Amino acid sequence: MALNILAQSLGLQLIGAGDEIIITEMEHHSNIVPWQLLCQRLGCTLKYIPLTPTGELALEELPKLWSSRTKLLAVVHVSNSLGTINPLTELIVEARKRGVMVVVDAAQSIGHLLDVDVQQLDCDFLVFSGHKLFAPTGVGVLYGKKHLVDKLSPPVAGGGMVAKVTMQQSTFLASPEKFEAGTPNIAGVIGLGAAIDFYSTLDRPAWQRYEQSLLTYANDALRTIDGLRIIGTAPIKAAIISFVVDGVHPHDLGTILDLAGVAIRAGHHCTQPAMRYFNVPATARASFAFYNTKEEIDTLVSAIIEAQDLFLNR
Repeated sequence: MALNILAQSLGLQLIGAGDEIIITEMEHHSNIVPWQLLCQRLGCTLKYIPLTPTGELALEELPKLWSSRTKLLAVVHVSNSLGTINPLTELIVEARKRGVMVVVDAAQSIGHLLDVDVQQLDCDFLVFSGHKLFAPTGVGVLYGKKHLVDKLSPPVAGGGMVAKVTMQQSTFLASPEKFEAGTPNIAGVIGLGAAIDFYSTLDRPAWQRYEQSLLTYANDALRTIDGLRIIGTAPIKAAIISFVVDGVHPHDLGTILDLAGVAIRAGHHCTQPAMRYFNVPATARASFAFYNTKEEIDTLVSAIIEAQDLFLNR
């Protein structure tokens, strides 16, 4: 919803026909489809930074994408399907040189990284979803620099966003109220606040080090399994591993692991362009947080081997 609000609002004021938007090949569909729709509606051009075999951005291609018509760079901080941590500082510096606005999708990084700091990053807009912070689903955050947000018109209308309504015209409240058309998800927002308060009590450097130790342990353990291939091997990653197992579909693997008490995600993870790049229909994805243990990773490995024995008749 945040990215749709941005795309529609920017298309009303700051982006027009003939302008160009740059995204990446690793984006979640949430950071692809709204920009596609905007470009189709306005006659803009959508470009993308391609992937490399390790699951990183081919940044050497970026200079070819910039032009005098580039208005926006929309980029994910951490790939939800590959775990890759993108060099945001470098990307934002390059955008600043050209007067290009930057939208950061921090949905995955907000719960894994320390350096999600909008002032330090100097991004223009940043979004994330609450459920990645253990908040309820259906609630999230849209951050924007005030001078830009104040220029934008709301893409949807309702009762709570207006200062005055007559039968001829209406005037809007100031930001951010002008973007809140109806009754907000009050319970969800309270839950998000509680989740943020909880995160604030944690020793963030300690849990990030712990998550990285789990990632290293899992990488080493999974690589001992014959026929298993890790998808996304960037040297700088969050605690996320996607993998495929020869002869076992990720959905079948997810079912077998579930029976063993191991919860993973299986599918294309709303990153079909990335899956297409790696020539796989789907992957199994294990994500680690500060509550996970090495013993649980051992259970994951054992359950994968059991799945191989079942599906490959070993």
